[in-house]
Amino acid sequence: MGILLWVLQILAALLYGASGVLKVFMFDKVSEGVRSFNALPREAWMVLGILELVCMVGLIVPAAFHRHPALTVLAATVLAVESIVFVWVHTKYREFPPIILSGVLGLLMAFIAYGRLVLSPIF
Repeated sequence: MGILLWVLQILAALLYGASGVLKVFMFDKVSEGVRSFNALPREAWMVLGILELVCMVGLIVPAAFHRHPALTVLAATVLAVESIVFVWVHTKYREFPPIILSGVLGLLMAFIAYGRLVLSPIF
């Protein structure tokens, strides 16, 4: 179980890292033609991008160095909650593929949080 969680953590960190970079540094380019990006102001998307970058680090570093591994659970939980918010936003704009993607990512992050808290804790 530990190996599966590590693989999922690394993949999630890469995905959320890319998403955070896009939201912070390339927002104007990626938001063209996507109606749901109008749901929040530009500054809010930048904050969410920074949050994703911080959580990306939180998914890997605390667990890898066994220093405050509860931060890994916290990072996964924050990203799961963020995914729920994105499901709501995409539902409001009737963007069905992103609804599914956000839902799957939310479940994945909830599984990582549960896995690191109960199934294969790093503590």
